[in-house]
Amino acid sequence: MLKEQILVVDDEEDILELVRFNLSKEGYRVACAATGERAVEIALSEHPDLIVLDLMLPGMDGLEVAKFLKNNPETRNIPIVMLTAKGEESDVVTGLELGADDYVTKPFSPKILGARVKAVLRRKAVDLEDDSEIVKIHNLAIHPGRREVRVGGRPVDLTFTEFGVLSYLVRRPGWVFTRSQIVDAVRGSDYFVTDRSVDVQIVGLRKKLGSAGKHIETVRGVGYRFREE
Repeated sequence: MLKEQILVVDDEEDILELVRFNLSKEGYRVACAATGERAVEIALSEHPDLIVLDLMLPGMDGLEVAKFLKNNPETRNIPIVMLTAKGEESDVVTGLELGADDYVTKPFSPKILGARVKAVLRRKAVDLEDDSEIVKIHNLAIHPGRREVRVGGRPVDLTFTEFGVLSYLVRRPGWVFTRSQIVDAVRGSDYFVTDRSVDVQIVGLRKKLGSAGKHIETVRGVGYRFREE
C-alpha cells in the first residue's frame, strides 16, 4: 500500500530526481514541481500530505510559497520541510516563523531527509496533548494540568515561564522553534517574555533539569528544540 503523498519542489533537476527516487523507494507517492508557481498549483489541487520545499527558486521563491500556503485555509495545515543552502540562517528563521516544520541543509543525505519527512508526518496528526494527559519523554514526566515536572521521579520546581517553555518544546520533540515562536507560545497577559529572555529561560531550565537538560538543544542561528527519543 502506498504511503502519503509528498510534493517535492526544486529547480535543480538532479536534486528533484534524487529526492523523488528515494522517497518513492520508501513507498511514498511523489509529485514534483520545478517552480514556486507550479508548487502552489499542485498544493491547491492535490493537497499533498507534506511538501519538501527548496527556498532558492526562480520567480516565486520558497519563502513566498510557504507564506502563501500557510495563509491559505486549504493548505495551511500541510507540513513543510525546507531545503536550504549553507549560510541561509536568516531564511531558515523566516521560514520557521512562517510555519514551516523543519529544514535540511544542502548538501544533504537522502536518508536524513527521509528520516525528517517520516518524523514530521508521524507528528502531523498528533494534536496538542490534553491538559489531563501526562507527557513522558526520556526520563521526564510533565503534567500540564498540575504544572508539575519530574525528572527520574524527582519533582522539579519551575517558574511559570520556564514550565511554559519546556511544555511547548516537549510537545513537538525534534521540531526546531525560533525564539519568536517560543515567545508567542508562552506569552501571557500577566508576564512578559522577549526573544532575549528566552535564552535566559533555557539556561535556567537546563540547570534545574540536571542531566535531562542536555535534551534541550541549541540550533545555532535559529532557536531551540527538544531532542527526540
